[in-house]
Amino acid sequence: MTGDFGLVAPEEADAPGDEWEEIDYADTEADRIARKRDREFSEFRERIKDAEQFKVSESVFDDATYGALYKLVQDGYIDAFGGPISTGKEANVYTALGGEQASVELDADPEERHEVAVKIYRINASDFREMGDYLEGDPRFETLGHDKKSIVMAWVRKEFANLRRARKAGVRVPVPIAVERNVLVMEYIGTDTGRAKRLGEVHIENPETAYEVVREYMCRLYDAGLVHGDLSEYNIVVEDSQLYIIDLGQAMTVHHPNHEDFLERDCENVANFFARQGVDTDGDQLLAYVHDHGDPENGE
Repeated sequence: MTGDFGLVAPEEADAPGDEWEEIDYADTEADRIARKRDREFSEFRERIKDAEQFKVSESVFDDATYGALYKLVQDGYIDAFGGPISTGKEANVYTALGGEQASVELDADPEERHEVAVKIYRINASDFREMGDYLEGDPRFETLGHDKKSIVMAWVRKEFANLRRARKAGVRVPVPIAVERNVLVMEYIGTDTGRAKRLGEVHIENPETAYEVVREYMCRLYDAGLVHGDLSEYNIVVEDSQLYIIDLGQAMTVHHPNHEDFLERDCENVANFFARQGVDTDGDQLLAYVHDHGDPENGE
């Protein structure tokens, strides 16, 4: 793998305590569509259920999930569904052809169509206790209930908000496009031949430069009041000689009571990986660097 792993310029950001408006995770239009079940929605639901890539049980895709997909199509974010990218215990990710509104969010010509990723969280199959641990102490979710639906809907909106904040801080992440109930639409990082490779799946010809970019992104996240919480070579992907951070659903604010423990773990994971690539680093050194170069209270 070659490339200079160029950095992007950060935008001006507020201090982390200033912009955390409470995120609404109440019933959405998708729930209302599912309750109404008019003819058009019912026909859409049956088409999706019969599609090969969506051959899943009712316990995974409930009617409101179909309602969320229907709403995203109606709003111009999705034109057509593609195949699966990945499946996990908490979410399935699919490709899709983005609609006109998706092109707008991607800052592209509205007449052009781009492939997007559709991440669908499975309400009845997620580890809600672990999700709750990551949501604890986040001022955006002070009134969060403890039922499965509320936690998953909060989690999806949290991932959307985290992606927006990371991009504003100058971190390469997938562009967040739209969110509806338990469905997140975002930029697809990959090519026609498949998803982008994870950092641990490729040969790195310039590990020192790659490390410096990842280290800078960790600083920028921390400076913006965020800690990834699960960062490793498996949540960093390479596409077109650029590094992207992915899977920001669990990323927490510096308000989280255990954010320093998660930051320490991130540093340990990242440093251990790059040390195996020959870079002179360790977890303590990386943690000290992030603390020295990132200041959440400064906000810039």
